[in-house]
Amino acid sequence: MEDVDDEQQYQAATSKDARFDGVFFIAVTSTGIYCRPSCPAITPKRENMRFYRTAAAAQEAGFRACKRCRPDASPGSPEWNIRADVVGRAMRLIADGAVDRDGVSGLADRLGYEQRQVRRLITAELGAGPLAIARAQRAQTARVLTETTTLPLSEIAFAAGFTSIRQFNATILEVFAVTPSQLREARGRRGQAVRSRRAWGAARSLSDPMAPGLIRLRLPYRPPIDLERMLGFLAARAIPGVEAVEDGRYRRTLRLPNGTGILSVGAGDGYIDCELQLEDLRDLTAAVQRCRRLLDLDADPSAVTAALAASGPVLGPLALAHPGRRVPGHVDGNELALRAVLGQQVSVAAARRLGTRLVAAYGKPLERPDGTLTHCFPAADTLAGADPAALPMPRARAAALTGLAAALASGDLSLDPGAERDRAEAQLLALPGIGPWTTAYIRMRALSDPDAFLPSDVGVLEALGRLRARARSARSARSGRSGRSGREAAREAAELAEGWRPWRSYAVQHLWASIESVPEKEVRS
Repeated sequence: MEDVDDEQQYQAATSKDARFDGVFFIAVTSTGIYCRPSCPAITPKRENMRFYRTAAAAQEAGFRACKRCRPDASPGSPEWNIRADVVGRAMRLIADGAVDRDGVSGLADRLGYEQRQVRRLITAELGAGPLAIARAQRAQTARVLTETTTLPLSEIAFAAGFTSIRQFNATILEVFAVTPSQLREARGRRGQAVRSRRAWGAARSLSDPMAPGLIRLRLPYRPPIDLERMLGFLAARAIPGVEAVEDGRYRRTLRLPNGTGILSVGAGDGYIDCELQLEDLRDLTAAVQRCRRLLDLDADPSAVTAALAASGPVLGPLALAHPGRRVPGHVDGNELALRAVLGQQVSVAAARRLGTRLVAAYGKPLERPDGTLTHCFPAADTLAGADPAALPMPRARAAALTGLAAALASGDLSLDPGAERDRAEAQLLALPGIGPWTTAYIRMRALSDPDAFLPSDVGVLEALGRLRARARSARSARSGRSGRSGREAAREAAELAEGWRPWRSYAVQHLWASIESVPEKEVRS
């Protein structure tokens, strides 16, 4: 979503445009509260309105969250997935809980900058520093735990990342204008109100008993979303024991900073219904953000569709026909990269079979299995120590897998949310057995790069051939394809894709989806 000036922000507030929820926030000086642009309250006078890029900046300026529209539960800004600069990388890491776990010093180390410089860059652009942004996120985590669990408030305080009960109480009162006890007392009434309004990001009613560590919440997004296609994509690649798609829900195991977990996501009425079962509740923030990256919930489908629809006759009609298409991400960059190596030069089904055998031999068993979910995918350090000759794959690919695992385990290569994408790509290409297809696939799914492209992918070339045949006469389509080498076809695809920037990852998903009903070929995707 492009930058918007004050006048555009005011127009969005006047029209109650939900597309801008999470992109900016509106503070009202006459009431001392801040809202999302779509807040149903009467639009305040223009002179009483202030605009902020983040909820943290509004809170730093002394405004409280609106109790009606709950701006703290807005979808995330699509800007932070798009941007590859220091501030964009920092925002992705903060969302993943890096500041809560490692402090600003840890954040700066991951970014490769000094603490002072990180604080200056973030504050200058967003009006709030990394601690304030993490504090706002901490408050939202505490609210979710208060409303969705029966944990004592003292435990919630530390699970949400607060260092003391006093800090927890003061922050909740300042941000939400109620005490933690009042939040808990009102949760039943709020649950009824939320269901009637279909508000985003709110907790579900607790009338149903829940297992220990189980948290139920609603994940917001900007509509539309083609969740059916997303679940089909994940189902085709699901590794038994680690993942399952059943009854319209995707379930999988998670390896989190403080323990393991299990997620389950499915369609809700205007939201994603999410259930998380965590060994350690301190992992809630990271788990939620990884679910959001998995389903690309912070995307702006209107901006993507508008750009691709205007790109020409090859992709334009496809983009207009499927405006809710998203780019499936992943919950663990290391796992995705290792699985990308498994998928080199083989079909989706073959890669899945290799993954199943790898999990059986090297996966970490769950202490408490849940139905068909029994293992976490093997960790990088486990595979780094494996004998390539013992791995269930050709020797060259086994060597590539263990080499990648060693780079990840040592920390020399980082594929976390704050990774520098170009640097990571260069490091990957320097590893034996890893080429451009693998690095582009990793950028697209592990690093949430909206502009990755796979010009040599068999599925991409198959789809382009079919779409070109529709866009011009059958005779010219045949003459255009005859005699072309694979390298020439890939070069032509790359040239065509220049018109799809900066949304080439979404273009790849449109192309793959267009042939998913075709009998399976040896497609590396």
